[in-house]
Amino acid sequence: MTRSTKTLLLAAALTLVSNLAHAADLRIGLQEDPDALDPDQGRTFVGRIVFASLCDKLVDINPQLQIVPMLATSWKWSDDGKALTMSLRKDVTFQDGTPFNAEAVKYNINRSKTFDLSRRKSEVKSIASIDVVDPYTVRFNLSQPDATLLAQLADRAGMMISPTAAEKEGANFALNPVCSGPFKFVSRVQQDKIVLEKYAGYYDAKDVHFDRVIFRPIPDTTVRLANLRAGDLDLIERVSPTDLASVKSDANLKEAQAVSIGYQGITVNIANGPEAKNPLGESKLVRQALSLAIDRDALNQVVFNGAFAPGNQPFPPTSPWYDKSLPIEKRDVAKAKALLKEAGFDKVDMTMQTSNSPDAQQVAQVIQSMAAEAGINIKIVTKEFATMLKDQTAGTYQSTQVGWSGRVDPDGNIYAFVVTGAGLNDGHYSNPEVDKLLNQARLSTDDAVRKQSYDAAQKILLDELPIIYLYHPVWLWAYSNKLAGFVPYADGMIRLQGVSLTK
Repeated sequence: MTRSTKTLLLAAALTLVSNLAHAADLRIGLQEDPDALDPDQGRTFVGRIVFASLCDKLVDINPQLQIVPMLATSWKWSDDGKALTMSLRKDVTFQDGTPFNAEAVKYNINRSKTFDLSRRKSEVKSIASIDVVDPYTVRFNLSQPDATLLAQLADRAGMMISPTAAEKEGANFALNPVCSGPFKFVSRVQQDKIVLEKYAGYYDAKDVHFDRVIFRPIPDTTVRLANLRAGDLDLIERVSPTDLASVKSDANLKEAQAVSIGYQGITVNIANGPEAKNPLGESKLVRQALSLAIDRDALNQVVFNGAFAPGNQPFPPTSPWYDKSLPIEKRDVAKAKALLKEAGFDKVDMTMQTSNSPDAQQVAQVIQSMAAEAGINIKIVTKEFATMLKDQTAGTYQSTQVGWSGRVDPDGNIYAFVVTGAGLNDGHYSNPEVDKLLNQARLSTDDAVRKQSYDAAQKILLDELPIIYLYHPVWLWAYSNKLAGFVPYADGMIRLQGVSLTK
């Protein structure tokens, strides 16, 4: 071996060691394990956190909740509001090398509309057809104006997956998802971890500073925080409000907050299979009694140290979409008992499933105690989060204590949950007047006109209570003081562009 060859080999070895020394992994603690890693099938909040690194969207939001370009560089509505034309980036490939273009967009939207397992059907149902204007221009032709469409395309309906991979994998796409985001899928062990690695072909790779991202589901908030303090995690989501003071006093940690645009509530099985045949599912009077038995202010104080906002609608009281003529009712045990009697019951037994996170279990226990005073006996069934949602979809539940992370357009907090046949309407609630009002709200771009429809629908929904709203969270994150560039968003997502770890 010549001296020059030895020198070259030594240089190569030093380069490899240098690269390894600079390799950076980011370890994120999640409160639950995500469900299917397919944007068309997925429905969990933590799944969307993983998607934020895996799957870029046509458009995104900024911290001010304004819609901004992502894979689409610009867009224009037709004068009659029935066509949306988008110009697309020309430097994007999917993580399997498949080119991203207008044909790929057309494939994705058609899959969302027609795929048997798609939960996005109601979100894109206004799109009647899709025209490929040229390789990087796509036009959505709508059956009627849809003021919500851009907001839908800023979420899972707008996440672009590889047509090649989708065709190959079919219903099993979630086992090996291929998207166009900054990180590509490597592996998953259920209830343990999801591993992504940096996609070298990403169009904005200069703003991505990690070689791998490892998501670890840890339902117990105390254990999650302990892992962060021990250095086994770099960032955790949904810190318990009771731990916030402790985080703030720890010199090795930082915290960030954002008021959520979502809600937490009790979803009731109204008509989804045999388990709906019980007093709670069959009588709105029983549901009204349960709602009146709950002191939302006390619930917030006991479980969350007053950090969250009590609520009774899908929009927080600070939202312009909140109907102030329908304020939160104060707890009234006597009236709750009277409603039960009117419904024909002295006492009612019911089950309520909840996730295995400590906060969720404590919320359920407080509700259980309050409801018992009104004659409503709640049996709490604790499940792993994805299992809980699966059972909810299947109708094997009476009620679920569950939330929604919220969307920038009000339609995203209400339509899919209460409109007949909508993708997230697990209780199979159906009211033609609610359907009419919420479909009307999609037609106008005038917020005042839309609010009239939402207010009218809310009056019906607060009477029939297919969902009993409880409170609106504040997103709380904690992370290592070596992590720089993290920006909190009101949608609770973790966006990693521009985030880095210092030595």
